[in-house]
Amino acid sequence: MFDIGFSELVVIALVGLIVIGPERLPKVARTVGALLGRLQRYVSDVKSDINRELQLEELRKMQSQVEASAREVELSIHDETNSVERSLNAAIGGGASAPGGAQASGSDATEPPPAEPGTVGPPAAVSQLELELTTAAGDKKGA
Repeated sequence: MFDIGFSELVVIALVGLIVIGPERLPKVARTVGALLGRLQRYVSDVKSDINRELQLEELRKMQSQVEASAREVELSIHDETNSVERSLNAAIGGGASAPGGAQASGSDATEPPPAEPGTVGPPAAVSQLELELTTAAGDKKGA
């Protein structure tokens, strides 16, 4: 901290011995030592507080980055599901669907459209997905 050599400490001790006197010098030395110890503890406490604040700030930045990434992933998943829903509605409905996702024909929304004779219908999983999507669209519309 300070650049004090041994010879300088000897000079300070001699001056202290002359000024303070031999009977009060041990008491003054203890007092100075206690004050220096308090000062060192105070400085170390301040350093640790600053380090904690820096770590807390880093954690806050990291948290905001994670939240932003989670929002981006959520939006991309939402966009992708909307895209898949639109393509399934277009493929299954053949373009004959109303704007709300309900079919334009008067058939019940829980039944898949009948397959035309001589054609192969969509796989069961696609029919089930369409059924769920049209039901969900109807629920949203009614709510």
